[in-house]
Amino acid sequence: MTYLILARAFLAVAVAVAVIAALRARLAGTRPIGWRPIVLAAVALLVLTAVFDNVMIATGLFTYADAHISGVRIGLAPIEDFAYPLAGVILLPALWTLFGSRRAR
Repeated sequence: MTYLILARAFLAVAVAVAVIAALRARLAGTRPIGWRPIVLAAVALLVLTAVFDNVMIATGLFTYADAHISGVRIGLAPIEDFAYPLAGVILLPALWTLFGSRRAR
């Protein structure tokens, strides 16, 4: 299995949960989390991922087998590494919307 297939699976699950959360919020008449904080968090996490992945790869903490990555890189970091923070930024607000906060209960 390649990292690209694994990354696509994580993103697909995150997007599916986000769509379900948005639909459920719409049906319940509540307002889901806005896009602005999600985009700002995504930009911050992607920049941090780019910086720290490149540092860790450059120092030799880990490597990637060329057979398992797409070959597209940002610096030294394969593009697949950026799917995980992106999936987190999509998934966590969706879960918050689905399950709500304790304060709302």
